[in-house]
Amino acid sequence: MAAEARSGKDWWRGAVIYQVYPRSFQDMTGDGLGDIKGVTERLPYIASLGVDAIWLSPFFTSPMADMGYDVSNYCDVDPMFGTLADFDAMMERAHALGIKVIIDQVISHTSDKHPWFEESRSSRSNEKADWYVWADAKPDGTAPNNWLSIFGGPAWEWDGVRKQYYLHNFLGSQPDLNFHTPAVQDAVLDAVRFWLDRGVDGFRLDTVNYYFHDKELRDNPPLGHDDDAPGLDAPDVNPYGMQQHLYDKTQPENIGFLKRFRALLDSYEGRSSVGEIGDGARSLKTLAAYVSDGDKLHMCYTFDLLGPDFTASHIRQCVSAFEDNVRDGWVCWAFSNHDVKRHVSRFIEQESERERVAKLAITVLATLRGSICLYQGEELALPEAELELHELRDPYGIRFWPAFKGRDGCRTPMPWTASAANAGFTTGKPWLPVPAEHKALAVDAQEGDEASVLAHYRATLAFRKVHDSLYDGGLTFLDTNQDVLIFTREKAGERLLFLFNLRRGPQSVPVPKGLTVTEAIPLPGFDTATLEKGEIRLEALDAFCGRVSA
Repeated sequence: MAAEARSGKDWWRGAVIYQVYPRSFQDMTGDGLGDIKGVTERLPYIASLGVDAIWLSPFFTSPMADMGYDVSNYCDVDPMFGTLADFDAMMERAHALGIKVIIDQVISHTSDKHPWFEESRSSRSNEKADWYVWADAKPDGTAPNNWLSIFGGPAWEWDGVRKQYYLHNFLGSQPDLNFHTPAVQDAVLDAVRFWLDRGVDGFRLDTVNYYFHDKELRDNPPLGHDDDAPGLDAPDVNPYGMQQHLYDKTQPENIGFLKRFRALLDSYEGRSSVGEIGDGARSLKTLAAYVSDGDKLHMCYTFDLLGPDFTASHIRQCVSAFEDNVRDGWVCWAFSNHDVKRHVSRFIEQESERERVAKLAITVLATLRGSICLYQGEELALPEAELELHELRDPYGIRFWPAFKGRDGCRTPMPWTASAANAGFTTGKPWLPVPAEHKALAVDAQEGDEASVLAHYRATLAFRKVHDSLYDGGLTFLDTNQDVLIFTREKAGERLLFLFNLRRGPQSVPVPKGLTVTEAIPLPGFDTATLEKGEIRLEALDAFCGRVSA
């Protein structure tokens, strides 16, 4: 039943999505940069994992100041990645393998090399003069207000041609589009339609709550009481976290645009959307607003599980907050992506437990209610790569080095062949180095090893697919006086009990009152938990699953 549902219009609900960072996935030309043909070459591997869809990070035409998140043409493939024909061939191959294709849409800002911006900056009276956020300087020549850039410093850049400032929430070469201008909304929706017509199955919306700004350009207030905690939007070395971002993002007008976006997607069959929300302490409230009523985004994710906390209490708090506050929406959970330190490096206390933590993390993720997103290489338990300053390419990391090392450590090339130069990623010089420890964890080194993390991912995703309750069934957390994550998943008469001991020591947990474990169900990779005399004995970093009745 679950497999059939995945092939229908609601395929995204409960889907497993595999994020591909094309620049680092597979290079087929020997230039040291991954490409679309490389993605096509490796699609059988992705299919072997048992995922439902891939999400491709940006491959659009770009000067690559921010690795493709600075787009200069929304409707073409950058030559470093290939051609539109390569993209179409990749799409065809993915669909033949039963894999949906989701692509990034970076529409809150463009590159300063985009023709739209070049025209907009040329004068104050051209047709696109109001397509970006322009403002006069204060009388003393300083920026219009106190807004800050996530990448450091003021969010305003002076332009000598227009003799005005323009807004950039990220790099100075990434000017923000002005969504208060209807023609801007029309233009970005036209770009979305271009890819819909090519058959893409969905869109991941980058910085989805940044589209609109406060028309009055009011100053953001400083961070206030404890309830205003900044969250994980920016590292603590960045003064961005010292403000309440009330006016530079998450404006009420965004709701109207998201309804337009959803209406466009709904005019095509079976298309979906997932939004990235970075809104500090308000992220959950924003997520709820963006996925409610079935007329905006299909699902969203926040940064809640992308931090260093891998404890039962934290995971329960994050998931419960969503379940309690977002009654009619859907979430996409993830532990890693292209912007954060790899999760095995965040979660482990010592190197010897890396594989065990990797296996436990995917088992937790695969049993939660929601869709899930995996990031390339996590199925190999790749740790964060340690790079030197001269090896960095990420402007964010270069800006805040050494207190913050940026995002290159999670973006190094995918290791395919342990014995090959550059682990089989490229025959040339890779754009980022391939760490020796990653070579030892290459795909071919784990293939055929039933005890490997790679084998565990495949088995766990297969386990998820055969239990409808894990696909879209209900989730109920159960109370315990111990530090154990415990919940049930239920659908169509099947009720499964899950216990996860995320601690580094054993625990014995009573079977919750009112429940009877009628059958212990083997979880892939976890055969040490035992049930005896009404207690479940869990070893360190252990998991248990059982079928239960009331």
